[in-house]
Amino acid sequence: MKLYKIHILALAMSVGLVSCNDYLKQDPPSYLTPESFYTTESQVQAVANQFYQDVLPGHGAWDYGTYNNDNNTDNQTSWSPDNKFGTGLYKTSNTNGDWSWSNIRNINYQLNQILTKYKAGGISGSDVNIRQYIGEIYFMRAYCYFDLLKKFGDLPIITAPLADNEAILVAADKRQPCNEVARFIVSDLDSAVTYMKEDFESKHTRVSTDAALLFKSRVALFEGSWLTNFAGTPFVPQGTGWPGATKDYNKNYAYPSGSIDKEAQYFFQLAVDASEKVAEKYKNQLVTNTGKIPQSLSDANNPYFNIWGTTDCSNTPEVLLWRQYSTSLGVNNDVEVAVQAGDIGTGFTRSLIEGYLMKDGKPIYASDYQYCDTSLTQVATNRDPRLTIFLKVPGQTNCFKNMSSSEDHYVQVEPVPNIKSKTSETGYVTGYTIRKGGTFDRQLCGNGKSYNACEIFRATEALLNYMEAEYMLTNNLSSGRILEYWKIVRQKAGFSGAAIDPTVTIQATDMSKETRDWGAYTAGQLLTDKVLYNIRRERRSELLAEGLRGMDLQRWRSYDQLMTTPCHVEGFHLWNTPMQGWYTGLKGDGSSSSNVSSPNLSEYYRPLEVVMANNNFKDGLTWHMAHYLEPLPIRQFLLTASDHASIDQSPLYQNPYWPTTTDQPAEK
Repeated sequence: MKLYKIHILALAMSVGLVSCNDYLKQDPPSYLTPESFYTTESQVQAVANQFYQDVLPGHGAWDYGTYNNDNNTDNQTSWSPDNKFGTGLYKTSNTNGDWSWSNIRNINYQLNQILTKYKAGGISGSDVNIRQYIGEIYFMRAYCYFDLLKKFGDLPIITAPLADNEAILVAADKRQPCNEVARFIVSDLDSAVTYMKEDFESKHTRVSTDAALLFKSRVALFEGSWLTNFAGTPFVPQGTGWPGATKDYNKNYAYPSGSIDKEAQYFFQLAVDASEKVAEKYKNQLVTNTGKIPQSLSDANNPYFNIWGTTDCSNTPEVLLWRQYSTSLGVNNDVEVAVQAGDIGTGFTRSLIEGYLMKDGKPIYASDYQYCDTSLTQVATNRDPRLTIFLKVPGQTNCFKNMSSSEDHYVQVEPVPNIKSKTSETGYVTGYTIRKGGTFDRQLCGNGKSYNACEIFRATEALLNYMEAEYMLTNNLSSGRILEYWKIVRQKAGFSGAAIDPTVTIQATDMSKETRDWGAYTAGQLLTDKVLYNIRRERRSELLAEGLRGMDLQRWRSYDQLMTTPCHVEGFHLWNTPMQGWYTGLKGDGSSSSNVSSPNLSEYYRPLEVVMANNNFKDGLTWHMAHYLEPLPIRQFLLTASDHASIDQSPLYQNPYWPTTTDQPAEK
């Protein structure tokens, strides 16, 4: 039994040999030992290469890829919300697949073996290349740790493979405060930058110093925001009820900077410094949105649209890291098929659509242009050019390249959105349909045979990170490069004239009319700072469908208000508009045969409130404080308890408001 428990702990933490062949898919042959491996540049590169596949995000084979990652936010929705937005649905369990340390375990083993060999001069090949690959592996560990930080907060910090000894393994399960974890991640990214060579390769398919600096700014901005917005709560060290204080190893914890406010400032300054380095390098290389999408071979390309609508990002300098797909190599996705019809399980929300500015840089309620949402064409007219190109409109051409191809999963002309169908290949979730990532190329329209590129990091985020971090430090719109960078983002987004100036937006903003935007709230209170709100709005508008909205709402503490005012997710304006006439056979009585939501609920289509019986979300999306972090798996407490029976003897502690018994909902 003891050996069994040690084995489980080893899997959960960081011990044991891992795969060591080129693709790290099989156990190493008996003749392949650490002494005979990690001795050549190509072997080190093979290790680094595998972590690109294991760690970094990418497009799935049968979905809309990373463009689905903003589901479960106020930007996008699927037909099935996450259980954390219900009451009593999200519960503790013996296991939790997100509490996974396999990648970190593998990285620790490989990195320690490689560093030992490298420092002893035991790896042959180009020193520049070897150092590059070592830096990439440091980056991958930082990426894995940040993923765990967002999900669980405080974490054990493990940097080496551990001996197969129960006492050592249990001792390693001590959770370090979230800010210490963030400091560790930053340290790994600093190591990555130290080892890697600037501009190592021009295609940006490998991690670069620029990508590492951008990621550093993201991590630092997250932690600075977290410490600021959760100050005094159990979610930060020494906050009231912080569970870490129940363990001797953490109860006297003191912030390295002296206080939580200074610690937050420390991270904001890191974010400013790192993001500015990237922004200054790339601010003159950002492409400009023309505000138009091509509709025929003779139309000019829109370079901004093509950041995503391409198979090759290597000629777009602002894309700092991207993932390539290839039919010839059998590495495919389904993004083009998703863009052609259905968006495979996601749709824009009314909140997102109404949050975009009008063409003159003013909100929809304050513009000289009249906002009208009774037709999709009008919704996209005289709007922020980013919305204009990424919102599909009936009658537009979806496919005009390589039309002689035999691939058949294409829709040449965009029809009215099919909201009656609830199948992901044909049915549109909200009526607001997404075009981001499309290439208009029939050759990519084979089911499961698309090879659209996947953008992972791009330089524009650096400008946005700088703007927010600098403002959080100074509370001054004129500080540093805030206005300079903001105007660049606006100009590259396709705005012109006075609309490039963000003060036009700020002056026209009425916070009482921004309540559909979850980012307008912190800790359940509507923001009064219109500058800060519009920095958040700009970020929302620029990073559309790039998978960062959930992270932003989390660090801003922008879910609290759902506890008192549940959100009824809405799509397009269906009832009592000309768009109602697009459909026959609409049934919205809430019965099991309903195909749309009832007009008695709202004139706007509510995709989560079509069938009301046995519907956990019929009263809207709600929230619990505990849901800002996930619960630790109960089994892990038992495995690490000194008697393997008493949870309170474990060095671990549960996250705020989560019980330590299985199948229980949050306490608050």
